[in-house]
Amino acid sequence: MLGKIGFDNEKYRRIQSMRIRQRIEQFGGKLYLEFGGKLFDDFHAARVLPGFAPDSKIHMLKELAPSVELVIAVNAADIAQSKVRGDLGITYDEDVLRLIDQFRQEGLYVGSVVITRYAGQPAANLFRAHLISLGMKVYLHYPIPGYPHDVGRIVSEDGFGKNDDIVTERPLVVVTGPGPGSGKMATCLSQLYHEQKRGVHAGYAKFETFPVWNLPLKHPVNLAYEAATADLDDVNLIDPFHLQAYGVTAVNYNRDVEVFPVLQAIFTGLFGSSPYRSPTDMGVNTIRDCIVDEQAVSDAALQEIIRRYYAAACAYRRGSGTEHEVYKLELLMKQAEISDAIRPCITAANALSAETKAPAAVIELPDGRLIGGKTSELMEPLSAALLNALKELAGIDRKRHLIARSAIEPIQRMKTDFLRSETARLRCSEILIALAFSASEDEYAAKALEQVPALRDCEAHSSVIVPDADASVYKRLGMHLTESPQYQTSSLYHINN
Repeated sequence: MLGKIGFDNEKYRRIQSMRIRQRIEQFGGKLYLEFGGKLFDDFHAARVLPGFAPDSKIHMLKELAPSVELVIAVNAADIAQSKVRGDLGITYDEDVLRLIDQFRQEGLYVGSVVITRYAGQPAANLFRAHLISLGMKVYLHYPIPGYPHDVGRIVSEDGFGKNDDIVTERPLVVVTGPGPGSGKMATCLSQLYHEQKRGVHAGYAKFETFPVWNLPLKHPVNLAYEAATADLDDVNLIDPFHLQAYGVTAVNYNRDVEVFPVLQAIFTGLFGSSPYRSPTDMGVNTIRDCIVDEQAVSDAALQEIIRRYYAAACAYRRGSGTEHEVYKLELLMKQAEISDAIRPCITAANALSAETKAPAAVIELPDGRLIGGKTSELMEPLSAALLNALKELAGIDRKRHLIARSAIEPIQRMKTDFLRSETARLRCSEILIALAFSASEDEYAAKALEQVPALRDCEAHSSVIVPDADASVYKRLGMHLTESPQYQTSSLYHINN
């Protein structure tokens, strides 16, 4: 059964903010907190921890709002290369502006932007000038030869000392960025150097949602994190420093473990000794304490691994992914001892496709009912499945027509006569618009339309790769769609919209 709650979101907000307050006090009232992962719209966490709200971390920070100042780090090389966030389709510099707006809308104070690894890139200069024209404080941090291993040079006037000293006002400085490689950790460490020069003993901590340090190494939630970062080649492992220091098994990931000896040396160069005995010590994660249904969380995480596998397989089929990523996800499925049999909509969609000898789609409702959609002259299979699911949820006979012909024909004419579409079959957005049009005159269409919110968190599968426009509708409805890694035709060129 889908829809089980496995995570106490209110408890998480409460104890996570308390843990951060404790860490601020530990360092005498000033803490630089490196914030990894997504502050907004953390849908991965929401999927693997049912009950976790995608905006939980923002609400947690809002509880600390009077003490919080945000610094947004962005790598100058990413600006120069117009690096794009895959989930949003916008460049990193555009995302900096989006983040500033969103933080302000939430009542959080954005103190400044720091451009890291700055080496005079023209695009970075233009972006800096644009930010200044918008009234933002902008600081520059430079590449340090030998970083992160030449500790003597790093902790000197020729290293961190060359960076701009970011003026901060509040006790908790949250350093975030548009994506990995933005220079968040180096920004925090550079600031510790400048604070120390001023006689302020500030501290550093790290906020990462995953992996969850006090869950088993091969727990589905931690395996799902590896699945989500398969493109980065992250690997979860037992933190050897934590085990040696405390005799306690803790889970971390390879990059933090590999860099920890260097961090210890940098901390020793700054303070005379390191405040941490392991990379796990640096974290403030309280996820484990808020899991209330272990089975629900495990089941959700296993589903996520399957979804990630199909996403990677489709990306590889499209030419935008790698075979290595697919292979790694296959290995993770073996480690988790799962197959796509745990995802009934896959088996059902493929069976319906074989039966009709055409692409098909199936939606799994929260109570486990499987609702299919076939290819027809009128609709694409995802559209048919969507409409059939709404009928099922509303208790409407599947044979009843909900959309008036007067709503369908103009759309079809527009598609074929003016937009030069290869097919007159209606896509998901078109079906929903036509249903909304019909709802004004048909009570059954109105009842079906009222069920749209009930589609959130439903699982779905298509027997073929679908256009981006249809996949986007399912995503915006909060549905979890997977696709078999094959196209409907054998053509080399496929339209994605």
